[in-house]
Amino acid sequence: MPRAWAFVVIVGLLLPAAASAQRPEPFTPAVGQAGKDVVWVPTPEPLVEKMLDLAKVGRDDFVIDLGSGDGRNVIGAAKRGARALGVEYNPDMVELSRRKAAEAGMADRARFERGDMFQADISRATVMALFLLPSNLLQLRPKFLALAPGSRIVSNTFLIADWPPDASVYVEEACEMWCEAHLWIVPAQVGGRWRLPGGDLALTQTFQKLTGTLTAGGVSAPVTGTLRGADIELSSGAASWQGRVKNGALELRGSDGRRIKATRRQQP
Repeated sequence: MPRAWAFVVIVGLLLPAAASAQRPEPFTPAVGQAGKDVVWVPTPEPLVEKMLDLAKVGRDDFVIDLGSGDGRNVIGAAKRGARALGVEYNPDMVELSRRKAAEAGMADRARFERGDMFQADISRATVMALFLLPSNLLQLRPKFLALAPGSRIVSNTFLIADWPPDASVYVEEACEMWCEAHLWIVPAQVGGRWRLPGGDLALTQTFQKLTGTLTAGGVSAPVTGTLRGADIELSSGAASWQGRVKNGALELRGSDGRRIKATRRQQP
């Protein structure tokens, strides 16, 4: 073989190997790797599905995951027809999530962006699907409470300080760690004074729990109640009311069948 041809053959054999050596390996996350605010630990797939079940995620929802990691919550929500967004600080995780969404055929419904979870705009979310530390959840709590009444927050394992969940479930099958999910339904804000036909209602609100005083005919009685989104239940002695917070008013139906409407009193 002529020397020139031998050189061409050798170079041709070496080039693919050299290109392969220079090509970076695909990013593969490691459980426990450090992040900006949390370490990465993936939610087990059975719990992802249980969380989405608990939040009743459907086609009309906009789901946001803060610290979305490899994107499994977001992609899972997209598979149920929801629009979903993951906010993740690690750019390698963002690219990995986008690839996984494309591989699942969900790139049109599952979006990912690099960002700080504490700075993210979550105001349009109807569902928050999260796996964050208690300190993270506490810092985010004011933003959660500012969501529209009826919005759902579902968390893997960890609780939001002082705010009791509305429901909790545990996955026993095919799950060894991180197998508990908690749900909160954002309550309407009803604390304050309300004018009733012939009476006055003063309510103190602590998340979804209500206490207060009902005054009618010069007689006052204690009131207790609960909120589930915009749905409200009140009771005072043997009397009770159910209804909804709507257009800034309480539209109630009493246990005696009578309908009443309460409007806010102006603050002095």
